[in-house]
Amino acid sequence: MNFNTDKPIYLQIVDVICDRILSGELKGGDRIPSVREYGADIGVNPNTMMRSYEKLTADGIIFNKRGIGYFVADDARDTVLAAQRKEFIEKDVPAILQRMRLLELDSTIFGGK
Repeated sequence: MNFNTDKPIYLQIVDVICDRILSGELKGGDRIPSVREYGADIGVNPNTMMRSYEKLTADGIIFNKRGIGYFVADDARDTVLAAQRKEFIEKDVPAILQRMRLLELDSTIFGGK
């Protein structure tokens, strides 16, 4: 996995897992690799993986069955979708609208009248 320097690695891992949930690659009830296994697969320290899993658990996206492993929550897709929509509306849309104003663009670029 290639990481960028603009965002902590553990959050990039969270994003990848959330994207896999949104795409349907991971579904509610699916078991995900252990912290050590996933860390070894993508080349990161188990402590970094643990931070990712802790964030996902705190957000209700995955859960731990002690002694068995981590699993995707049944409502994980809805949880991720709601969180990412909220972030898009609060962060991305205002930035896009501001950029459009600076470039003197309006909704007609989208085929509107």
